[in-house]
Amino acid sequence: MNDASDRLLPDQIDPGDTATETMSGVEDGGLLDRRYRGVTLGAVALVALYAFEALAVATAMPTVAQALDGLPLYALAFGGTLAASVVGMVVAGRWGDRHGPARPLRQGIVWFCLGLVIAGLAPSMSALILGRIVQGFGGGLMSVALYVAVGRVYPPRLHQRIFASFAAAWVLPAVIGPAISGLLVEHLGWRWVFLSVPLIAMVAAWCVLPALRGLGAPAGASHDATAEQPHRIAWAVGAAASALVLHYAGQQHHAGTLPLLVLAVAGVIACAWQLLPRGTLRVARGLPTVIAMRGIASSAFFGTEVFVPLLLSRERGLSPTAAGAVLTAGAIGWSVGSWWRSRPSQPFTPPQLLRIGMCLILVGVSGVAMSIAPSVPVAVGIVGWIAAGFGMGALFPTLSVLTLELSPPTQQGLNASALQLCDSLFTATVLAVGGSIFAALLVRAPSWAYLSGFAFSALLALLGAVLAPRINASR
Repeated sequence: MNDASDRLLPDQIDPGDTATETMSGVEDGGLLDRRYRGVTLGAVALVALYAFEALAVATAMPTVAQALDGLPLYALAFGGTLAASVVGMVVAGRWGDRHGPARPLRQGIVWFCLGLVIAGLAPSMSALILGRIVQGFGGGLMSVALYVAVGRVYPPRLHQRIFASFAAAWVLPAVIGPAISGLLVEHLGWRWVFLSVPLIAMVAAWCVLPALRGLGAPAGASHDATAEQPHRIAWAVGAAASALVLHYAGQQHHAGTLPLLVLAVAGVIACAWQLLPRGTLRVARGLPTVIAMRGIASSAFFGTEVFVPLLLSRERGLSPTAAGAVLTAGAIGWSVGSWWRSRPSQPFTPPQLLRIGMCLILVGVSGVAMSIAPSVPVAVGIVGWIAAGFGMGALFPTLSVLTLELSPPTQQGLNASALQLCDSLFTATVLAVGGSIFAALLVRAPSWAYLSGFAFSALLALLGAVLAPRINASR
């Protein structure tokens, strides 16, 4: 289905067609109905590519950092990507609302691939981080464009299913991604982990872009906010720059960097205040809490996950392939959790689901922290990370659906952008703080270097569990 005239968009559906849809079986298999099939297959392929890259690079990064003599900058290799994605998300949010998701998605794929090539050819850790920053900008464009596509193409009754499909798209990459990455690192070299992904991206682009052709701005979209966009981009650049400065200042261990640290923290807070919906940073009830919960959950989970392969390979002596298998276990847990969340007979309310998810992340972080001790079997960390993944699988679809439900059609791109902005800003900041402490303690007290970051993640998960009921707009 490549002809845009064959696509029936949500705002074009006649309410009288509901009975016909139900009788024809669209209600049961709607994602693959001819109106949605092209977008579904293409979007799921793109999510699978993104998943493969994320898990493969996380598996390879300990080897990369040691090969390029850049272990102190380990956290920045992840945090820099997230910081740059903030700019891409802001650009894609307004772009998607005004012109549809196809343009930002196309540009996102190009920048994403360019960053991977730069990283794959990098002669130093600094050059690799530059590539990761370019890649992050492209990833930000892609992620928001996909959210806009969901809001524009699918009716509300299919939102939960498509987000569950996105989570399921992580299953195969979760199984083969770390294993392939580990084998590439061990037999061909780490550079091929980066250089192989752009080839796959071309296939995913070929699937999804034709399906979005002709999908323009939603009916009733206003272009009055054109003047607002440059200001939002400026705030996004400021947030990304502040996060990068925070990473840099944290690596400098002398008193003169204290003003720089304070300035960077103030910059992140000031820019986030302008970029996120009003009330997000103070966790006001309703949509602001939904968006804040995404940032809290992501920073707790990914603030731990980026250190898992390094911990297992450097401290417990596992091979890159074996260390990456733990990421596989967590990703499979995530997919199973999302499948469980999508069951139509779900007995739990959204606040209960969020609290369950946060508690499972807390269990997972605790299990990984325990595996630092040589006397504790690595299996404890693996089981814990499966639990954390399950918790994220329950959390993410819940927050995504709530965001779309609480957003009018003309603001779905903006609020989807805010959801993922909060994700990236919180996680980049936590990685900056955790990475700075990690670099300071690594030589003198390696165990405490890991534990300090894991303790921060555990506190965030606990905070999220406490705040979960605030997603309801009223008491």
